[in-house]
Amino acid sequence: MENAIEIKSVSKKYKDFHIEDLSFSVKKGFVTGFIGANGAGKSTTIKLIMNLIKKEKGNINIFGLDNQQYERDIKDRIGFVFDDNVFYEELSIKEMKNLVAPTYTHWDEELFRSYLEKFELPTRLKIKKMSKGMKMKTSLAFALSHHADLIIMDEPTSGLDPVFRREILEILYDLMQDETKTVFFSTHITTDLDKIADYIVFLQNGTLIFHKEYHAIAEEYGIVKGSNDLLDQRSPKEFVSIRKTSMGFEALSKNIKETESLYGDKVVIEKPSLEDIMYFTKRGKAHV
Repeated sequence: MENAIEIKSVSKKYKDFHIEDLSFSVKKGFVTGFIGANGAGKSTTIKLIMNLIKKEKGNINIFGLDNQQYERDIKDRIGFVFDDNVFYEELSIKEMKNLVAPTYTHWDEELFRSYLEKFELPTRLKIKKMSKGMKMKTSLAFALSHHADLIIMDEPTSGLDPVFRREILEILYDLMQDETKTVFFSTHITTDLDKIADYIVFLQNGTLIFHKEYHAIAEEYGIVKGSNDLLDQRSPKEFVSIRKTSMGFEALSKNIKETESLYGDKVVIEKPSLEDIMYFTKRGKAHV
């Protein structure tokens, strides 16, 4: 299956944080959710993909092309939605459009105007006077108006009200009816991915925890609940971490078949949310 993005053994080091030997791919024609707590390295990874910061080693290919050598051609085919405002604050949407539109080969003025109308965006209001929601709608309108093959979104729903968050998800759902489009969606609001994600990439402290098909996660992971007397001094190796209370234990298992084999009907196993998986993984082995 063709990949829209391929990251191979990429590293980037800062004084107090680093991404080391990171490898994963984003499949063409699907929505890949990119999850992790704040500070996990999601934005750094996206900046590396977009060549906004330079990697120290490794390879990043987009559409099969090196992201540095073919940067202009690649970005012509990408719609980028970033959490922070990336526009000139003193300009209006109309003025920004006059700067942005000529840089894209397939800019669609009619499509752009349809998004402005759909999002009820004032074209003459200066961007600095817009709310966060309006700025995000503006960013989305620009990203979707040049028939991009790849949409990269970095925390697009952070700090937004539930109504607009749902609007964004509906737009992405409609966009994905064209099976040639690809979405790479970074978020720590994992419920946003429940209805649209085909794959999940989970990053923690700059390290890849897993890259899995969304529906396969529930087949492998489970929340295990039982009495404390079931736990001996050596907890099962498939437990990611355990939370004990006076009422019993609750643990995340990364292999529910092994857990069922070990405990049988002595425990209850529930389907975990992505948030559950992030929470227990962050607790880590120190709590096992």
